[in-house]
Amino acid sequence: MNAASQFLSQAELTEIARKIRVSIVSMLTAAGSGHTAGALGMVEIFTSLYFDRAKIDPSNPSWPDRDYILLSAGHTCPVLYATLAEKGFFDKKELDTFRDINTRLQGHPHLHSLPGIEITSGALGQGLSQAVGMALGLQLDQKDNRVYCIMSDGEQQEGQTWEAYMYAGDHSLSNLTAFIDRNHIQIGGNSNNVLPLNRLSEMIRSFGWETITIDGHSFSALHSAMDRAEQHEQPTAIICETTPGKGVSFIESDFEWHGKPPSEEELQRALEELGVQS
Repeated sequence: MNAASQFLSQAELTEIARKIRVSIVSMLTAAGSGHTAGALGMVEIFTSLYFDRAKIDPSNPSWPDRDYILLSAGHTCPVLYATLAEKGFFDKKELDTFRDINTRLQGHPHLHSLPGIEITSGALGQGLSQAVGMALGLQLDQKDNRVYCIMSDGEQQEGQTWEAYMYAGDHSLSNLTAFIDRNHIQIGGNSNNVLPLNRLSEMIRSFGWETITIDGHSFSALHSAMDRAEQHEQPTAIICETTPGKGVSFIESDFEWHGKPPSEEELQRALEELGVQS
């Protein structure tokens, strides 16, 4: 058995996150397209799951006892690919093929294209429904696997998401934890200007979920929140307040970077901020 949790120190997790960010900006620049801000902002969530929490085995991606990590916000897949490569699911050199024709690293994750990918995603609002189905199946089979679903805050504007919340709460799917990347931006601007989500925690709780709001860049807060989620008898939503573009100053909190890659010049500036020596 191989679990992801290695009791890594804060410094070790921080260094892994830095490497993942370097991979993200590099692969986006090489591709000349893709989504930058959200991917950079979710790095600590992915680092915590893959390196500090979830039961996974890169040498055996189909391990029956693994936990399932689902990325619903498929457009942020650079962070998924970079994390899988950093964890050892495939060679990091393959990140250079991101969005190439016939690559395994498409602009949205595709099931069976790469080891470690659990669902095809990209049509926003569908991931939580798939997570609910997996969690229910595991519950019926009386298995201990956990299901983690990572969503954007913009997906909370989708009706299907709320149907999934309703079902999971009614069926007490305590093996399901949802992470919401609350970065307050989407392609049309600030999310509150598009469709306000000011009562998000209260609304989710009303559907029978436990809710926890944290700093999504704090490893200690993420660790503690996941500990609490495993103790609840209902599904848990962890609302992660994050900074889009985290780690690269000229990208941070600018919604125009939602779907824009760095240029070569911008890449060099980003790498310098991320501590890469030229």
